[in-house]
Amino acid sequence: VQLQASGGGLVQAGGSLRISCVASGGTFSTLHTGWFRQAPGKEREFVAAVTRSGSTTFDADSVKGRFTVSREIAKRTVYLQMNSLKPEDTAVYYCAASSSDIRHYYSNYGISPTYDDWGQGTLVTVSS
Repeated sequence: VQLQASGGGLVQAGGSLRISCVASGGTFSTLHTGWFRQAPGKEREFVAAVTRSGSTTFDADSVKGRFTVSREIAKRTVYLQMNSLKPEDTAVYYCAASSSDIRHYYSNYGISPTYDDWGQGTLVTVSS
């Protein structure tokens, strides 16, 4: 599946932004989807994920209570709503899709090798 992320931009600290990721090709409804980010000079880290059914979501501790992941199967789109943004949220945000079985995904949603396909990333910059 091909993934196209969009919606990044410049926002002030405390502000909100919603980024999107549209999937083309493949069967989107069978894929779990996640968001990762990579800040300058740092390793890529897990942000949030949602199972293919949309019934279960996972969040990194650093974004818990501020970010919400969701998906619309009909639009083949996964969203990341980001509220109360902080300068340390500045990063390139990547969406990714996984075809792993649900049991494997529950244990491994936060690690990159779980995902088969990656989008190109969208830059989010939070100014102080």
